Amino acid sequence: MGLSKKLVGALGRVSDGVGRLLPGRGLDYRRRQPVGFYEHDRAVERLLESFRNVPAGRRVRLAKKTSNLFRGRHADNVGLDVSGLNGVIAIDPVAGTADVQGMCTYEDLVDACLPYGLAPTVIPQLKTITLGGAVTGMGVESTSFRNGLPHEAVLEMDILTGTGEIVTASPEENVDLFRGFPNSYGSLGYAVRLKIELEEVHDYVDLAHVRFHDPQTYAEAMGEIVEAGTFEGRTIHGLDGVAFSPHELYLVIACGTDKAGPTSDYTREQIYYRSIQHPEGILRDRLSIRDYIWRWDVDWFWCSRAFGAQNPTVRKLWPRDLLRSSFYWKLIGLDRRYDIEHNLINRPNGLPHRERVVQDIEVTVDRLPEWIEWFFSASDIQPMWLCPIRLRGGVEKLAGSGDVLADADSPWPLYPLGPGVTWINAGFWSAVPGDHVSADAEPGAFNRVIEKKVSELGGHKSLYSEAFYTREEFAELYGGELPGQLKKRYDPAGRFPDLYEKTVSGA
Repeated sequence: MGLSKKLVGALGRVSDGVGRLLPGRGLDYRRRQPVGFYEHDRAVERLLESFRNVPAGRRVRLAKKTSNLFRGRHADNVGLDVSGLNGVIAIDPVAGTADVQGMCTYEDLVDACLPYGLAPTVIPQLKTITLGGAVTGMGVESTSFRNGLPHEAVLEMDILTGTGEIVTASPEENVDLFRGFPNSYGSLGYAVRLKIELEEVHDYVDLAHVRFHDPQTYAEAMGEIVEAGTFEGRTIHGLDGVAFSPHELYLVIACGTDKAGPTSDYTREQIYYRSIQHPEGILRDRLSIRDYIWRWDVDWFWCSRAFGAQNPTVRKLWPRDLLRSSFYWKLIGLDRRYDIEHNLINRPNGLPHRERVVQDIEVTVDRLPEWIEWFFSASDIQPMWLCPIRLRGGVEKLAGSGDVLADADSPWPLYPLGPGVTWINAGFWSAVPGDHVSADAEPGAFNRVIEKKVSELGGHKSLYSEAFYTREEFAELYGGELPGQLKKRYDPAGRFPDLYEKTVSGA
């Protein structure tokens, strides 16, 4: 199925222009050696020993060195020893599977898989996101229109539960935990090993940046392309998009190829998200598969501009190996500690404290035009990332399985995206003045407005950032009584905070 004649006409003139092509970088690639099951078992024993050493009644957490959460944590929970749980255990290139430790970053996992021509089915956009974190949270990426979410590629996983035991969960074993783990954010336990499916990938990716001028045509095109899975007669590898305004929107369509040739490099003067902008039609580009996977990490999508990394003069001096999200996180840490932006910029100039607006939400593709029009009229935040999601075929068979979740008709009931429906993830990461809503606005005022609008549109929002729901509102959106019922089984003593405490209260 191709694009309708109306949509083809809407694309207007087709440009043969190509972005500036430079050799691919592979600057921070390193060959990752699997750690093996023996070392993994030793690391798990250290984790269990640290759990046993925590006094009864004390809550626990993972003593992770990295985090991609944008919400504060106020509770004094005891950190568990996760040293030695940050690698790939083994890869089976014949079966197309990998056994991976829970704290393994996607950067390490990708670098271990690519030499085999394989990659995870869904790779969240930032290098230091861990596999365990993406599965217990919500990871989204340009392959999500055909591969769904990271947890849908999980064949089985070993989880440290609140009882201090390692429990194996799969579609056949401890099914309630398997289905309830996604979007539980550590409230039920932590994954120490995950066996996942991999998929074959090409060495290079051809990109088509397609310009649109109105949200309705844009949403219709995205929906049609998701359904077809092809563009210009080629199978699509990845699909996402960027909206700079209701009148400047782009689809980024990626098709794999093994044909050698020059590729672009966005770790120098060029900036990826700026490279997709053009006045009309289609602009072409080309990347190595690794640079495509991490194209958004280089400038943290576009958030590196807050640190001056996109200033042409600064860009020339900025070390290439520090153009990555993990370094920007360190700068964020300094700002949180010393409130640098307010103390050095806002307060001296008589400006109000700014409200952080860092969110990802999902609405169905038919509600996308309304969301785009509303968001750009409600704030001056731009651009906005847009990524389609469609749960994998066959996942419906999970619904109704298990004991606690026997009556749940969603395969993943703690984040109930319906099968057979195209959802669009909208990501926006910036700030607004503290008085954006009103002169006497309460903390998080604009975030609360966003939550209300998303609910009106029948959507959800991801819980990696600040949330302001009441317990009643939260239950309506995220599984009702099911999180509590699962917790009674897998964490009866409450060693981990519950889902609401984790994601809203900052426990």
